[in-house]
Amino acid sequence: MPRKPRFYLPGIPVHVVQRGHNREPVFYEESDYRAYLGWLQEAATRYHCAIHAYVLMTNHVHILATPGDRDGISRMMQYVGRRYVPYVNHQYGTSGTLWEGRYKASMVQEEDYLLTCMRYIELNPVRANMVAHPRDYRWSSYRTNGEGREEKLVTPHELYLSLAKTAVQRKEAYRALFKAHVDQSEMNEIRAAWQTGTPLGNDYFKHKVEGKLKMRVGQSRRGRPAKRALTP
Repeated sequence: MPRKPRFYLPGIPVHVVQRGHNREPVFYEESDYRAYLGWLQEAATRYHCAIHAYVLMTNHVHILATPGDRDGISRMMQYVGRRYVPYVNHQYGTSGTLWEGRYKASMVQEEDYLLTCMRYIELNPVRANMVAHPRDYRWSSYRTNGEGREEKLVTPHELYLSLAKTAVQRKEAYRALFKAHVDQSEMNEIRAAWQTGTPLGNDYFKHKVEGKLKMRVGQSRRGRPAKRALTP
């Protein structure tokens, strides 16, 4: 049976998560991270997806991007996968699948959740006890969003730009977000959304998305999802 196509709405950010098969590593050397980011940048440009945040962990990736059309996210991920998987198999003498099935994703309500989702993504290495602060991890967008590293891959979202009038003040305001306590219920909500494909937002946002797509999206139950066991 062919896979059901997945569509997203132009202009609405999407949180994408893809994990290695059986939680196995998908990155081994520095060159692997660089290769993936290079193809991700090519794909984002080709399929008109603006990437706002990302993190490449040892066995999974998180990407927050706004597509320019309904199938931009899917095409972007396909483009990267069709290049990165053969690269890994050739580089390390392996064969077969690299990823744990299809990527998972959820649309994100900008006003209430976008900056929280960015923080969730860039704090992944801290939650995994790999570093003490996100600035210490090389393979994420934090140094770009929080400290001004030049990176063609990252496109600032309007909400990020609205944090302050100048670039210096903006980055200072963004860094301040990471000093606040991380609400566990928010983390659970974000995690449940991408695991089930449910739009991350209030009920109005969810119904609006489904109305435009003319289909049910994600879990059928509305309201805050139940707490789940911790996963990336």
